[in-house]
Amino acid sequence: MSEFQYDVLVIGAGCAGMRAAIEAHDTGARTAMLSKLHPTRSHSGAAEGGINAALGNTGEDSPETHAFDTVKGSDYLGDQDAIEIFTKEAPGDIYQLEHWGAIFSRNEEGKLAQRPFGAAGSPRTVFSADITGHVLIHVLYEQVMKRMETGTLKVYEEFFAWRLVESDGRCQGVIAWDLLNGGLRLVTAKTVILATGGMGRLYRTTTNAYACTGDGPALALKIGVPLKDMEFMQFHPTTLFPTGILLTEGCRGEGAYLINKDGERFMKRYAPNAMELASRDVVSRSEQTEIDEGRGVNGSIFLDMRHLGAEKIIERLPGSRELSMTFAGLDPIYDPVPVRPGAHYHMGGVETDNWGATELEGLYASGETACVSVHGANRLGGNSLMETITFGRRSGKAAAEWALSHTAMTLTESPLRDAERELEALLEIDEGERPWQIRDELGTSMLENFGVFRREDQMLDQLEIIDELRERYARGVVVEDKGDVFNTDLTQAIELGYMLDVAACMLQAGVSRKESRGAHARPHDYPDRDDENFLKHSITRWNHDGDAPVLDYKPVRMTRWEPQERKY
Repeated sequence: MSEFQYDVLVIGAGCAGMRAAIEAHDTGARTAMLSKLHPTRSHSGAAEGGINAALGNTGEDSPETHAFDTVKGSDYLGDQDAIEIFTKEAPGDIYQLEHWGAIFSRNEEGKLAQRPFGAAGSPRTVFSADITGHVLIHVLYEQVMKRMETGTLKVYEEFFAWRLVESDGRCQGVIAWDLLNGGLRLVTAKTVILATGGMGRLYRTTTNAYACTGDGPALALKIGVPLKDMEFMQFHPTTLFPTGILLTEGCRGEGAYLINKDGERFMKRYAPNAMELASRDVVSRSEQTEIDEGRGVNGSIFLDMRHLGAEKIIERLPGSRELSMTFAGLDPIYDPVPVRPGAHYHMGGVETDNWGATELEGLYASGETACVSVHGANRLGGNSLMETITFGRRSGKAAAEWALSHTAMTLTESPLRDAERELEALLEIDEGERPWQIRDELGTSMLENFGVFRREDQMLDQLEIIDELRERYARGVVVEDKGDVFNTDLTQAIELGYMLDVAACMLQAGVSRKESRGAHARPHDYPDRDDENFLKHSITRWNHDGDAPVLDYKPVRMTRWEPQERKY
């Protein structure tokens, strides 16, 4: 067929994608990694605060304690068998990263330093100052380049995944747009791993990069694979006003305060024990309440680091200081910095088992694209970077072992020809809306109607808005750039379609979950958690006949911990 034939194909090149590709290669599979960005531009590099593992270097800790904190933080919606695997294997993955060259901060004893993070029973967050994701993504890319030299790991940079290809009941590749040279390419593989990251760009205010458009879940939906827990979007408490740029939880881990316009540490009213280190859902709701009740300034409250002193800020939080000075014009050594909750991390995603396998043979997923689920209704800070490494590694190994034990592909080039005709029809549209108009309306309305707090009437309004936006998109959007080379106008139009599909899934699941759990807060009509009726995962499939999502449910996998009330 072509040169594009592999045992394992990884779509996405952040921490999860690179770790999966490395493991697939090391298992013996001929591996390719495909990304719409250069790997070191992936959004994993924006992670700041750290990566969780129960090393016990700063305080007494264990994988069991880490597991319980994660279960409790998930508001008991996390699958406990997956969480126990995650916390047990995390320390070994940290030491491997260190051996590969990750420069982690160290304590006075020379051991890896660990800082406190929200809702953690022990200081377990390993960190590299406040640029941890940046360090990890470069270390992983070094390992990728080392393996590229052997000729058995290939990286396709600036290839945009458009359609997964199914044949004989298996996922056997992807159709991608070659951004650099133009044209569609059919890249085939015995197994495919989705690792495309999050979908924060559904919201106008987000910490996410412009590339985080829900590509992986949308690709899975279209091929018949279910999504899980789509209603749970986490809002990070400290995004810089007005840009939405992330200021790490590590600031509060190092002792920073949250104050309102009166200078009051208001968290004492909402979480008197944990204060600023309560879980992210609690802190975000507390901040939003202060803002809504008039104790904020310009829709924000303040992150106060002044008492930490210049030396500590410069040593432990240099990136946060630089961001504050550059984008807010304030030096946190001398001034409180305005922050507010912003869309940050999606707990839901492509449903997988503990090895990253989906229900479609040959298709796997890992990282934020996937829902194993270790995060349940609310992710603890520091767990996401660890998830990319641990489950990236596991999915890479499982996909490679399956590929090496099964027969070659049976795919023809007919899916490519069908896709070329569809693409040609899209580019022929000369009258209609520009994609950015629909995208702006989506982002603004999602923030207004499906934000930190959810209300029934607003969610129903948002469903109607999404339906109308999808109709306008289906009538045809104009791609003004008809060229082949670096046609980002085309890729952004396709990304818009992805976002509209996953937004419809999020709203349907949100309206149907009539309780408050984790990041899904309905204080006005269903203020309490309802374990009797909603201790279950939402499962979303796409009805291709009706062109709409269909909702179902599945039990949470419980092993050791029964639900109990969360106290702060």
